[in-house]
Amino acid sequence: MRCLGIVFLITCFSFAQNKQLLYGFSEIPQALLLNPGGEIKNAGFFGVPLLSHIHANAGTSGITLYDLFADNGVDFNLKLRNAVYNSKPRNFATINEQVEILSGGFAFGNLFEKNEYLSFGLYQELDAIGYFPKDYAVLGLEGNQNNINKVFDASHLKASAEVISVFHVGYNKKVSDQLTYGIRGKVYSSIVNVNTINNKGSFVTVLGDNNIYKHIFNLDLELKSSGLSSIRNSNKDAAFQEVKKRMLMGGDLGLGIDMGFTYQINKQWYVDASLLDVGFINHTKDVENYSVKGTYEFEGIDPFFTEFETGQSADEYWSKIEDEFNDIFVADTTYNKFTTWRPVKFNASLNYSFGEKKEKECNCIKGEKEFQNAVGAQLYAINRPRQPQVALTLYYFRRLFKGLSAKTTYTMDSFSLYNIGLGLSANLGNVNFYLMADNFLQYKNIYNAQSVSLQLGFNYIFKKNED
Repeated sequence: MRCLGIVFLITCFSFAQNKQLLYGFSEIPQALLLNPGGEIKNAGFFGVPLLSHIHANAGTSGITLYDLFADNGVDFNLKLRNAVYNSKPRNFATINEQVEILSGGFAFGNLFEKNEYLSFGLYQELDAIGYFPKDYAVLGLEGNQNNINKVFDASHLKASAEVISVFHVGYNKKVSDQLTYGIRGKVYSSIVNVNTINNKGSFVTVLGDNNIYKHIFNLDLELKSSGLSSIRNSNKDAAFQEVKKRMLMGGDLGLGIDMGFTYQINKQWYVDASLLDVGFINHTKDVENYSVKGTYEFEGIDPFFTEFETGQSADEYWSKIEDEFNDIFVADTTYNKFTTWRPVKFNASLNYSFGEKKEKECNCIKGEKEFQNAVGAQLYAINRPRQPQVALTLYYFRRLFKGLSAKTTYTMDSFSLYNIGLGLSANLGNVNFYLMADNFLQYKNIYNAQSVSLQLGFNYIFKKNED
C-alpha cells in the first residue's frame, strides 16, 4: 500500500514549462527565448556561464503532498484510497528544468540605426510528462476479486522523459516602428529518452472454465528508449564522459525552429505571439525498445495448494505462478530507430502601456518617451500526448525607478486558478540580475501548494547609446 503511495506521488508531483513572468519582460535578454520577435532593450549581452538562466517549477494537477501526509488523524491508507479514486486519467505530472550553459547577443545594422539583432546560446533541458494510470492504480489497490467482468484500460499508461541539450541561433529585426519579427534555429542533441505513449489494450477477469477465474489480457504495450544502455552499463567516469559528449552535440540529433513577432497597434497598444520548438529528434544511437503485443489468457494453477500433500513449499508454489506469467508475457526487444517530436508551445499576448515618464530636461535625441506601466493578458498552450495544456495570465508591469522593474502575474492553469507571481529585474551598472517566483499565496504551507516556481539569472548588458 505504501509503495503504491510513492508511485502515486511521483505521478502527481509535476513541473511545467510556462514562463509567464519572463514572457515579454524585455529588460531581461532571456525573454527572447520565449519570443524571438520580442522587443529588445540592449545593444548586446553575454550571460554568466551556468548562471544566466536557471528555471525550475513544481506543481500538481490533482492532490498535494499535504493531502497524503498531513498529520490530521486520518489513516494514510484511507487518504491514499481517496486520492486514487478522486484522481482521473487526464491528471498529469510533468517535469521541466532548464540551465543555460552559455548565451550572448549583439545588435547590428547601419551606422544610424542598428535594427537587427543576433542571439545565440546553449542550454540543457529536462522534460518529462506522465499521466495518472487510474485503472492500474485501482487494480493495484483493490485487486481483481471485487472487479469481476470489469475491463481495465491499458492505455492509461502514458509517460515520456528526455534530457537534451539545445544549441540555438536567433535573428531579430525591427522592420518599422510597428513591426518586429524574429526566428530562431535549434539543433537538439538527445542525451537520454524514454517514452511509452502509444499503449492500447485491456485486462479483464471473468469466471473460469478450468479454474475459479480466467484472466484475459489484450495488450499492445511499447516502451522506447535511447541513450540508456551505455550509461547504465558503464562506470561513473565513463558514464560522465558519455553524457558530456552527448551534451556537446554528440547525441541523437534533431532540428527545430522558433518564430515570433511584435506588432505596435498604436502608441499604447501592442500584440505579440510566438511558436516554439517546432521540431524533432531522430533516435538512432543506443536504442532499446520493448513491446508486449497479443491476446493472452491465464487461468492460474490450483489455488488450494493441493500439492502441499506432495511436499511442495510455498516458495515453489509462487515460483510456478511466476514462471507461467513469464511464459505468457514475453517482451520482444528491438533496436529500431525512432523519431520523437518536441512539445510545441504557443504564446500570445495583448498589452496596454500607460504613464509616460516625465523628463526633467528636453532630450531631442531619445525620441519617443518611455511608458512606466503596462497591463495585459497572455495565453499559453503546449501540445502534450493526451491533450494540450493551457494557461491564461493577467499581468501588471511597472518600472519602479531607473534600473529596477517589476512584474506581477495572476495565472489560471491546470494546477491552480489563483496563482500569483512576482518578478524583479535590476540593473547595477551593466550587470543585470533577475529573480522570479510563482504562487506566493500558498507559501505559508508549501506542502499544500498546487505549484511553485523559481527563475533567476545574471547577465552583462551593453546599453544602447540613447540610454
